[in-house]
Amino acid sequence: MIDTHAHLEACSDPPDELVARARAAGVTRILTVGTTVDSCRAALAAAEANEGVYAILGIHPHEAGGEEAGRLDELGGLLLHEKAVAVGETGLDYFRDYAPRERQRDLFGRQLELAAGLGKAVVIHTRAADEDTVETLAAFRGTVVLHCFSSPPLLPTALERGWYVSFAGNATYPKAPELRDAAVQVPADRILAETDCPYLAPQPVRGRENEPAYVTHTVAALAGARGEDAAELGERIEQNAAAAFGLP
Repeated sequence: MIDTHAHLEACSDPPDELVARARAAGVTRILTVGTTVDSCRAALAAAEANEGVYAILGIHPHEAGGEEAGRLDELGGLLLHEKAVAVGETGLDYFRDYAPRERQRDLFGRQLELAAGLGKAVVIHTRAADEDTVETLAAFRGTVVLHCFSSPPLLPTALERGWYVSFAGNATYPKAPELRDAAVQVPADRILAETDCPYLAPQPVRGRENEPAYVTHTVAALAGARGEDAAELGERIEQNAAAAFGLP
């Protein structure tokens, strides 16, 4: 099984302990995500130190209004690392609005150009910005992964364009049936699962700090909604992730 989106550097415990507990739970691969250049370096360090860990590197839209947005050359250099498998998370966040929207769109577009030039997938963060996200991605011809899917109105476009749709722990919450309904509609070859740890712990462990081992709970909830066997869905998700991110 795989956790396709984790923030190991943001967790309380060190990466090697998190990786060990994940393996004990049957989670053999983890994609850890950077959101600033420094956290990208930390993600690469975790990937270098742990077998089965790979890095997704990007500058978060929250950072678009500050100095971090001017570090794309550094980001580009880090993305040349053999264990860097995608650009992200990048996108738009009009819910928090921590950065001016124009600056967010500019940073998003430049990271898409970077991904296109490197031939890497993009991992998208989008909140309350469906229309601009879809518009910005219109010209991107590479692989798109919608991280922590939470906007059912975005699903028809995602399915039409062949994007991957990744579900996190919030899809297990009793008050989120619309996310499970969305998961039922995603084709078998486009569904992914993640923790987004240390955030969004799944319902069976809600209240704890999330970690990669807990992706098993999300996969079980998705399988239940889809009427599938959890182990088989876990294998399918791992195959999908390998295809999306070019994993060995």
